[in-house]
Amino acid sequence: MNILRLIPSLDPRGGGPIEGAHKIDTRLLRMGHRMEVACLDAPGQPWQSSYPATVHAFGPAKLGYRYSAALLPWMRANRRRFDAVIVDGLWQYPGLAAWRALAGTDTPYFVFTHGMLDPWFKRTYPLKHLKKWLYWPWAEYRVLRDASGVLFTCEDERRLARDSFWLYKANEIVTAFGTDSPPDDNDGHLASAFIAAHPETQGKRLFLYLSRIHEKKGCDLLIDAFAQVAATDSSLHLVMAGPDQTGWAANLKQQAQRLGMADRITWTGMLQGNAKWGAFHAAEVFCLPSHQENFGIVVAEALGCGKPVLISDKVNIWREIEADGAGIVRPDTTEGTVDALRTWLALSPEAQDRMRVAGRQCFKNRYRIEQVAADLLSIIQART
Repeated sequence: MNILRLIPSLDPRGGGPIEGAHKIDTRLLRMGHRMEVACLDAPGQPWQSSYPATVHAFGPAKLGYRYSAALLPWMRANRRRFDAVIVDGLWQYPGLAAWRALAGTDTPYFVFTHGMLDPWFKRTYPLKHLKKWLYWPWAEYRVLRDASGVLFTCEDERRLARDSFWLYKANEIVTAFGTDSPPDDNDGHLASAFIAAHPETQGKRLFLYLSRIHEKKGCDLLIDAFAQVAATDSSLHLVMAGPDQTGWAANLKQQAQRLGMADRITWTGMLQGNAKWGAFHAAEVFCLPSHQENFGIVVAEALGCGKPVLISDKVNIWREIEADGAGIVRPDTTEGTVDALRTWLALSPEAQDRMRVAGRQCFKNRYRIEQVAADLLSIIQART
């Protein structure tokens, strides 16, 4: 099949949806399908040359809406080359362009919402939600209504999407999502390289946060909770890894200073490649107390590395994690996060090992990219 992916940006700092697109497209190419990507980045960005598929860049896009006058004419001129189109995300121009170019034609399009209909955004950002309401009836509602499939990565995401906007209508489909199997570190070289790069972590029991530094991720909750449990064991150390696109890290570092935790927290910035895998393998456990998390590629990556996950019940795959005994789930509050950390520390070594084994099995059963690509392809083929 010839498939086009429409995505606002391929910049890896954008997090899980871009990582997921990269992995899925790589797998589909290996299966013999042809993939092309249209994005609204400026041409010539470094991440474009490393992307596995042919990239068409129509930026630099204007403002946060990612508008480009060139995208729609190109799609209308080229749509017949593609058997299907995948749209990543909502509230930006690529979705509207897909609807204008493809609705009512014989080229079907499918929309990954990536959690962008979660009612958490409505409660947390009411003014932004009002702006979205003005846009919804004449644009996003129609984009979803006329899509051949609106794709959700878990049942919780599908259920929550129905509570954000009136007039919601969509052909809902829950599909698998995940990533490549992480590299093993049987000889410890990845973990050792990470520790060598951050010598203050040598000999410590590492709790790892690895995601964007963002308000919705609950970073402040984790720092508060860590401060409360760190007094019980001087070897405990927190690693905060991820890009800071909003400038919030400075406030979090001040918070750590006030709590007397500045020398027990390592801030690495964004980690990629072996540096990222080294952080996972060096860690004892992975922590993500998010207020809203559609899926969490990093959660799947941690499980694949055999790391139990301490997550909130706002990470939409929490039910699957809990059912498989692969982690500890608590509310997205300071108290809930403290309880998750203390519960982990109170487990016997044998119970901790069982959770590590369960994590690897959870990844193999649910989140391997081979299963994800095959599931997505079957959905597309059934509707083309």
